Amino acid sequence: MNGSASAPLIEVKDLGVRLNTSRGPAQAVRGVSFSLRRGETLGLVGESGCGKSVTALALMGLLPDSAVVSGSIRLEGSELVGLLDARYCKLRGNRISMIFQEPMTALNPMHTIGRQVAEPLRRHTGCATGEARKQAIALLDRVGLPDAARRVDAYPHQFSGGQRQRITIAMALACQPDVLIADEPTTALDVTIQGQILDLIADLVEERGMSMILISHDLGVIAENVQRMMVMYGGTVVESGETNAVFTRMGHPYTQGLFRARPKLGARKGTRLTTIAGTVPELADLPAGCTFADRCGIVVERCRTALPPAVDVGAGHGVRCIRTDVSMASAPRAGA
Repeated sequence: MNGSASAPLIEVKDLGVRLNTSRGPAQAVRGVSFSLRRGETLGLVGESGCGKSVTALALMGLLPDSAVVSGSIRLEGSELVGLLDARYCKLRGNRISMIFQEPMTALNPMHTIGRQVAEPLRRHTGCATGEARKQAIALLDRVGLPDAARRVDAYPHQFSGGQRQRITIAMALACQPDVLIADEPTTALDVTIQGQILDLIADLVEERGMSMILISHDLGVIAENVQRMMVMYGGTVVESGETNAVFTRMGHPYTQGLFRARPKLGARKGTRLTTIAGTVPELADLPAGCTFADRCGIVVERCRTALPPAVDVGAGHGVRCIRTDVSMASAPRAGA
């Protein structure tokens, strides 16, 4: 390991991503900054289209060739923005790995699961085929795949959704990466399997001393699984801080809206969920001011003139809103 134990493992500064769309250029990510040391965990939360997955793909070097990336992404001090793809390939799946949200599209239906889990071992560690297969079986066993030794030559369609997700986790962890990105890793899984998968990821992160970025639209998942969190909307971070601090004092109207919209235990049958009025803005048509202005219940004209700066509302707790005094006065309580 290079550098001191306290130095950031991965450091992102003012990350911006511009994509070409059918409606013209779209600034999908704007001014995202964070850092993670070994063993630290960070959650990215927000609705679909807010920039979470694009941020993850930027870290992985998997954006379209036409994408324009600005800012800085450093892995133990080495700059990744602008890195040639041939060099990125040596990092991807080796030092930085990703669990994708849909295992059936992440797995190749034409190859056995054993071959797919063994591939990063052969590519990055130089393992012989026999040794890579042996390690693949051990990985599949570690992630809880039943009878891994017998099923290693089976194909993805022969497994359930939860089992396929375990296989993708084994692939992502094969080379013991420094940074693990989990992008909605429990999508389409039932609640019981969802809990098992999240517990498994947490155990492996702790066991191997990895840093983890967990992407989710579910505040409950974020609350239980990460130390720090960032709430994203319209391609930018609208609230960030230690997870407990954010849930104790939710400062941004969007964070509060997400919290109020969650399903509640004990609610009467037929009770309608609270919703956030309006829709997420198109990235190609983002307003000049606060991206949440058109859906916000406390908006004033000043909100629409310029993107608000982040305001400190506590130690390491920032909120991108000019009306935090009003929003925090009516914030919901996490226990409510």
